[in-house]
Amino acid sequence: MCPGEDTWTVRTPGQVRTNRGLVIRPHAAEISFNRSDPMNYNQYIQNLHELLQRYNDTIQERNDLCLVGEYTEQDEEPIKKVCQFKRSMLSQCSGLRDSSFGFAEGKPCIIIKMNRVIGLKPQGDPYINCTAKRASPLRMQFYPSDARLDKMFFPYYGNKAHADYVQPLVAVQLLLSREDLNVEQTVECKLEGTNLRNDDDRDKFMGRVVFRVKVSE
Repeated sequence: MCPGEDTWTVRTPGQVRTNRGLVIRPHAAEISFNRSDPMNYNQYIQNLHELLQRYNDTIQERNDLCLVGEYTEQDEEPIKKVCQFKRSMLSQCSGLRDSSFGFAEGKPCIIIKMNRVIGLKPQGDPYINCTAKRASPLRMQFYPSDARLDKMFFPYYGNKAHADYVQPLVAVQLLLSREDLNVEQTVECKLEGTNLRNDDDRDKFMGRVVFRVKVSE
């Protein structure tokens, strides 16, 4: 199973307690299905639809249009505004154009997000990068295309003050070829472009996540 999502707090130096891990949906470290049998992958697409309910465009239009590339700092505000992230931004992996999220075609979408960390302000320009652990590259498509976790969504102020907060999402669609079918693919996704670590051998989930996908027909 994947590590569960949690909320953590950034404290003063020497007292930092964080879990900057990445998590995926569908919520499974091993995703295996027959693309010809909808019942075989229905649990996966239901998991994705459930995640994206809060990201429906009609709901997100009530939230704020924030400044791209800028922290949304509001320490003095008792009720924090929430930045928009519409599910339509995930395009082919939004479940709007294709309700099967590519599973019916054998080209599944995986949605990645970072655990919420209260007070965290990542430096740089954070984005998600995924690679397959094999000799030749695996074709992938990211949505949004730049795979960024924009700084406008940071910092997070906790459930009480930031009740309607939604994390930014990145979807990666695995464009499996016929030769890739019936072969287990191991994919590692990392948080890049920032000061947050993704290479701590003591915590294999910090700033990264590994999952396996096997599609048959």
